[in-house]
Amino acid sequence: MDSAGFSLKLWPPSVNTRLMLVEKMTKNLITPSILSRKYGLLSKEEAEEDAKQIEAVAFASANQHFDKEPDGDGSSAVQLYAKESSRLMLEVIKRGPQTKESAEGVIPEKVKASDETTIFDVYKGRRDFINAEVAGELLKPLREPGNNYKRICFSNRSFGVDAAKIAGPILSSLKDQLTEVDLSDFIAGRPEEEALEVMEIFSSALGACDLRYLNLSNNALGEKGVRAFGALLKSQQNLEELYLMNDGISEEAAQAVCELIPSTDKLRILHFHNNMTGDEGALAISELVKHSPALEDFRCSSTRVGSEGGVALSQALGECRNLKKLDLRDNMFGVEAGIALSKVLSIFSDLTEIYLSYLNLEDEGSIALANALKGSAPSLEVLEMDGNDITVKAAPVLAACIAAKQFLTKLRLAENELKDEGAILIAKALEDGHGQLTELDMSTNAIRRAGARCLAQAVVSKLGFKVLSINGNFISDEGIDEVKDIFKNSINVLGPLDENDPEGEDYDEDADEETDNEYELETRLKGLDIKQEE
Repeated sequence: MDSAGFSLKLWPPSVNTRLMLVEKMTKNLITPSILSRKYGLLSKEEAEEDAKQIEAVAFASANQHFDKEPDGDGSSAVQLYAKESSRLMLEVIKRGPQTKESAEGVIPEKVKASDETTIFDVYKGRRDFINAEVAGELLKPLREPGNNYKRICFSNRSFGVDAAKIAGPILSSLKDQLTEVDLSDFIAGRPEEEALEVMEIFSSALGACDLRYLNLSNNALGEKGVRAFGALLKSQQNLEELYLMNDGISEEAAQAVCELIPSTDKLRILHFHNNMTGDEGALAISELVKHSPALEDFRCSSTRVGSEGGVALSQALGECRNLKKLDLRDNMFGVEAGIALSKVLSIFSDLTEIYLSYLNLEDEGSIALANALKGSAPSLEVLEMDGNDITVKAAPVLAACIAAKQFLTKLRLAENELKDEGAILIAKALEDGHGQLTELDMSTNAIRRAGARCLAQAVVSKLGFKVLSINGNFISDEGIDEVKDIFKNSINVLGPLDENDPEGEDYDEDADEETDNEYELETRLKGLDIKQEE
């Protein structure tokens, strides 16, 4: 091989790389920030669609650029691809959600002008290191006498010590007017010693502010980082929103948070997603939750919390009667914590979204929760219980709960073991009403032809329905054709079926059932009524 003729091509990117970019942009678009408070936070579905379109436009633009330099290595095309993606993503964030028409129509220009003078954002679609010179130029508007900035966002730009020393006095001068501060991901790539010093400078500068919103996410804080923000946290008596996501919040860091914040009486939103809190850390967070009676939105997902911590969090939530959104996904709660949570669910009359996926609830925990939800949360819109080892045993109770939730827009029960019998009961629960349902996910549930057909028939006529996911099941080729025929006038509503296994075997019992037996099962279950009350 002639090495002199070999060159590394950076363009075009692989399919996996493109998909990863879409996933990353989707995550950014649904992450709460000061900008999302101003323009509105996109739903996951809308964010995914926007991210796909952004990537396609950016790719086309970069590909066109690459065509003009075929002998290049593609590096400039890659840079353009990233730059265009960032620019378009910022445009989408500032456009805001588009799924629902605003009753008031276009926002008046005067209101827009007013907003522009109260929010200051350094991001501008760029991610880079900020030095003293850049900081001085970047923060000039904050120096102007009589400015009205109340909300500042330093997210996604990495500040060094020299830049922090420029920013510190400027922020101190705004102490009487700032109410919202976003410092998420603002020390990326900095050595620990420098990062901690930057945090301390910002903390000291903002310590006298009376904030309503504080976002310290994506900074790998750990206990040292939390304590570096001690001056800021200690001074907050009126916080309404606190975000500490992806911050390496360990047991010690969680205890530090609780120790430093003097009051959470007015806290409405508390997000602790993706930390290594564990049971001991959850005990500390539970104390914070217990003293947050105004809490409306609590997220403690992917935090390595087990049974003991789950029970403590559940009991603490009993003090939060105003809860509207609860996200505990991807922890190791187990049955005991599930039952503990079921005992407090009845007080959440305003609950609209509950995320309970991958909690090891099993049938016992799932039945307890479904029974509790059935008689509470009348306006529930989102119910997620993926990956909890839920079997046919829990299906009747689960179906009765679903039948009672007429405002559901999204129902996810993927990666369980509901099989045909459970699927048919769920389908029957959704047949009547449920006019607002847009998404149903029953993938990977060992469902066969009869269950798939019933699920399809239950949702096909619902106006506004967007996607039925039944991939990863054991549907025969004839069953696939049957489902596709049901959706022949709206085939885009049917999700992918590429991972379906027509010859899939159920190792818990005999798997090679004849088609006639499936029809017999369906016929037998159609006569069952789902009881609304016990």
